[in-house]
Parts: sequence; C-alpha cells; structure tokens
Amino acid sequence: MATTKTPARPSITSAEGKRPRPSTWVWSWVYAGALAVAGLLLAVAGYLGSGIGSGTVDWLNLVTESAWSPPNAAFGGLAMIYGTAVVSILALVLAVPIGWAAAIALSEYLPPRIARPMRTCVELLAAVPSIVYGLIGIAVIRPVIASIADVPGGDSLAAAGIVLAVMIVPTVVAVSVDALSAVPDRYREAAYSLGLTRGEVIRSAVLPLARPGMRAAVLLGLARALGEAIAVFLVVGRADGRMPHSFGEFLDSLSHPGQTLTTKLAGPEPVLAGTSGPHFAALCGLGLLLLALVAGATIWGTRERRQSTRKAGHLPAPRLRQQRDQVLTVWRLGALLLPSALLIGILGLLVTRGTSAFNPSFWFSAATGAAGGGVRDQITGTLLLVVTTGLLALPLGFGAGILIGTHASARTARALQTLTLVLGGVPTILLGLAGFVILSTTMGWGRSWLAGAIVLVPVVAPVVALTTAARIRSLPPELTESALSLGLTRAQYIRSVVVPYTWPATVTGLLLGLARAAGETAPLLFTATVFFGAPTVPNGIVESPVQALPTHIFTLSQDSGDPQAVDQAWGSAMVLVLITAVLLSAAIALRNRFEGERWTT
Repeated sequence: MATTKTPARPSITSAEGKRPRPSTWVWSWVYAGALAVAGLLLAVAGYLGSGIGSGTVDWLNLVTESAWSPPNAAFGGLAMIYGTAVVSILALVLAVPIGWAAAIALSEYLPPRIARPMRTCVELLAAVPSIVYGLIGIAVIRPVIASIADVPGGDSLAAAGIVLAVMIVPTVVAVSVDALSAVPDRYREAAYSLGLTRGEVIRSAVLPLARPGMRAAVLLGLARALGEAIAVFLVVGRADGRMPHSFGEFLDSLSHPGQTLTTKLAGPEPVLAGTSGPHFAALCGLGLLLLALVAGATIWGTRERRQSTRKAGHLPAPRLRQQRDQVLTVWRLGALLLPSALLIGILGLLVTRGTSAFNPSFWFSAATGAAGGGVRDQITGTLLLVVTTGLLALPLGFGAGILIGTHASARTARALQTLTLVLGGVPTILLGLAGFVILSTTMGWGRSWLAGAIVLVPVVAPVVALTTAARIRSLPPELTESALSLGLTRAQYIRSVVVPYTWPATVTGLLLGLARAAGETAPLLFTATVFFGAPTVPNGIVESPVQALPTHIFTLSQDSGDPQAVDQAWGSAMVLVLITAVLLSAAIALRNRFEGERWTT
C-alpha cells in the first residue's frame, strides 16, 4: 500500500528558541556608560575647582586685563581669550564651508564607486596625528607667513588658525558624511517626484534631516580647535599680553606671535606654579574659562538647531533655480579636491623628509642617545596606549550613545549630549594635568602607561557616544514599530535592532577618536611617557612609563637647529602616520562589511 508522506511542520520550538534573550544587562551597560562620561567630566571640573579654591582669583581682572606677569601678581587673561577666539574662528571660517561642501559632494553627487575611496582618503587625513600637523606648520606654514607678512620666523595667530583649519576639515567631512548617508532615500525620491532640482532636493529634503549631525560635526571640529595645544604651541609664538586696539592693529596681530588659553596651559607655567596659590588658581581659572567657552558653543548650537528647522523648505526664485544648482555643484565638487590635495601634500612631505623610516632597522631598533637609533620602543608604547584606550572607551561611549539616542527623554538626552560635547571639548592639557594630580600624585602611580590610557578615554568616548546617538536618530521608525510589535522588550530592541544598526557609525566614531588620541601629546607628557630610558614593555602599573611616538616627535621638534633631531622627528612622524593608516584601513574594511550586511538583510 502506498504511503503518503506528511509534510514536515515547521518547528515552533526552534523558532521560539531564536527569540532574543531578556537582555536585562543592557540597562546596566548603557547607564554605566552614561555615568562614566559624567564622572570623567566631574573629575576634570573637580580638579579645576580645587585649584581655584587653593588661591584667590580676581575674575574681573582675569577677563578684562591683558597683562600676565606672575612675579608682579598680574594675572590678566584677555590676550589669551582673544588669541583663542581668533584662531578658532579663523579655523572654522576656513574649514566649515569646505568641509560641508565636500561632505555633500561625497554623499549626494559622486557615485558610490568613486565616493568610497574618496571618503577613505578623508578618513586617512583625519587619522594624521596633530603633532604631525604641528611639524607641517613649522616646515610649510610658518615660512609662508614669514614671507608674506615679512615677519621673522612666521610664528603667528594666522599660522595657528590655518593649522587648526587643516586639522578639523577631515573631522567635519567624515562626521557630516555619516549624517547625510543616514537620511533615508525615500525623502530624496519624494522630493525629486515634485520636480525639484538636485540642489533643491539637497537643501529641502536632505539637509534639514542631516543638519543635527552636520552641526555635531562642526561642534566636534570646534572642540578639537579649542582643545588643541601642541600643534598650536609649535606655531603661535606664545607672546603674552598682545591686544589690538584698532582694526588695523587687529589685522596686523594676525601675522604676529600671540598666545591662546591652551598654549598657556601647555607651557612650563603649570609645573612652575605648583599645586596651590594665586598663580595656580589663575591658571585653573583660565581652564574653567575654556570649559565655559565650549559649553556656550554647545548651547548655541542646540538653540540654533530649533530655529533653523523652521526655515527648512525655502526655495529660491524659479528663474534662478538652474543657475544656482550649477554653481552649487561646481563649488561642492571643487571643495572635495582640497582634502585630497591636503592628503597628497602631507604624504609628499613625509616621504621626502622622513627618509629614515624607509630603513627597516629604524622600526625595529631601540633609540640610542638623544636623536639616534630607531623607534622600536616608541612604537610599542604608542600601540599599548591606543589599544588600551580603545578597550576602555568603546563600551563606555557606546553605552552612553545608546542611552542618549533611545532611552532617555528629550530633555535628558539634550542634557547628556551637552555633557558629552563639553567633555569632548575639554582641552587635553587639562586632562593631562588632572590625571597627573589624581592618578600620578594622589594615587601614587607616578608616570604610568595605564594613567596615560585613562586620560585619553575622555578624548575617544565622547566621539563614540555622539556618532552613535546621531545614527540612532536616523533609525527608520518602521524598524522600531516592527520590533516592538513583535513583543520585544526595550532591552531586546536595543540588543537586536539598535546595536546592529548603529555599529558602523560607532566604528567610525571610534576610529576618529583613536586617530585623535594616537597623536595626543599634551596629556601624556605629565602622566605616561618619558623621552628616553623606559623599558620596551612596562612590567607593572606604578612608576611604569612608556615611550611614545607623539611625545618623542614633540621633544625632537623643539630642537629645530639639530638636523639629526629634525630627521628623526620626520621619520618618527612617518612611522606614526603609517601605523594609524594601517589601523584605520583595517577598521574601514570592517565597517564597510557591516554596512553591506545591514542593507542586504
């Protein structure tokens, strides 16, 4: 008798077995990340507050007088405030229009097969350490300023502003591209169906949605400009007390040496001032002023976002539509050429000046004397600091970003985002000084590689948190509604939907943060590194310093009269750039793989 085979019934048990686990650990993770970000900011604020409390600060004199003379008890910071404002505004004026235009060209005009390698070039440019920009400022920008303005040496506020502009362009471009890419295509398609030109589609449908992320890019760039110490230190001249009193003097001051808040704090005075007294209190007051500037910029950016949203959708007069579209296309594509030219120029300088890096023994031998031998120990120390910082910062920043983007109320999210932005803008020299007092002195660690990694965490974690939160805001509502309609709890929704969706942007933020951390010099000078004599691998935590490439380059660049030291500095700079480029390229490949999976499943 013939038998009939009954079709196999799908196993309900196996399907149920694939349901996400309760994932209650998610809340502990995200709250720990947010608390860590707030705790790091409180630690820096506590350091400044205790310093101000150790002496007397005449705040009116600090912000209105320009004379700074500790032997005469004169502590006026107006000239430093002026210098900080000038170099930051000059950097933004140069970098933001170019950065935004290049980001729009990458995201909206170029086909993916061209945009992807161009974006990689920009991200490689973002990976160039700040100390390398300082070297370029010494080798290229200072001579140009000296020849144009007929100023000996070329140290000037203009040189500092140009160096900062070059530094922040990749940050503005990379983060803005992420924000533009996160805008769903259906908005573009709907706008095109109304007969709008490409420029009108971008302005009316894309930019209003991407504007928060693009403004976050500017704030990240401003935070980097305000907090950068070493690159500015090498080209600004550090002249105290110079203030213009007319428009002509203002223009003249741009081509002459000046002083900024960060370069004052990065100089020898914090060490000479001790840990108490009016001199130390005045320096801590300058640090607090810098934090106030960052907070003010953050609040301004948030208020401007609400105002600009109401203006979205404005269209030009019909007779100018095509002409304006053509002009914008040419401008945006032309702006994209600048990051590429910068990358080519930097690589050309490194190849022609860093010839010692082409010798394998330079990589694998230890340093001998002040400027001889190789950089084996510096490479090991740099990798140890970067890897440890990434391991500490990734879970904290990712957790904080998810809390800001998903769980917190709108008011709490704004407060957390403001705290995160302020933490990201804390000058790294303050992180180093706070780490020196808290970790190296109070806890008795001395110079320690772990102390150096910990003071670098506030550099990386805010970038990770902000890019993660911006990505979550672009999450399509239908994904959230589908996940919740399946009965997932909020913790399961975060683990199964939010984390996979945001991971590529998180990797981008981690790369940007680590690229900045790899070149940080100021926080390591006081906490983690020595110039010569440390073992290759530290054998503990207490009194276990390392040698690192950024501080090695900084020390060598101070001796510009010694050709051997200069050659050693350029060779070390090329090694540092190659290391960051290799790490960045590997991570970009990983990110692209995740992006591909996200759009095909």
